[in-house]
Order: sequence, then C-alpha cells, then structure tokens
Amino acid sequence: MSTEQPNNPLHGVKLQDILERLESELGWQEMAQQVNINCFKSDPSIKSSLKFLRKTPWAREKVEQLYLDTFHSFTWPTAPKK
Repeated sequence: MSTEQPNNPLHGVKLQDILERLESELGWQEMAQQVNINCFKSDPSIKSSLKFLRKTPWAREKVEQLYLDTFHSFTWPTAPKK
C-alpha cells in the first residue's frame, strides 16, 4: 500500500507552512476577511493561529481551502448526493 497522494495538493504541506505562505501573500487582514476567525483578527500570530486551527477542524478546513484557492485554483470535489 502506497502512502503517496498524487491528487492531494495538501499532501506533505504543514499547517504552519500554509499559514506562513498565506500571511506573506495576503496578510492577516485579508485572511480575516476570507476566513472569519478571531485568531486572524485580534492580535494575529502564527502561534495563536496554529493552536486554534489544530483544535478546530471546521476552521482548519476553511484555511486549507483558502490556501488551495489562492495558490492552486483547486476545489475539493463533492460527493454526489443520493
């Protein structure tokens, strides 16, 4: 069984790297407009954002999607409804 994920653009990318790249490209203010979470609005830092996002799966998904939209023009395919 292979651990490779050739179709997953997030494979091997650390959450810290995602935050650092978004912050350098967009800045905290634009990130807060795109993903409405307090760790981007009130005294933002990589450390506080990592702590929050690691505990909050819905917010992490939004930040990961922002990263994909910004750098990969990628949207996760949705499962067909039954």
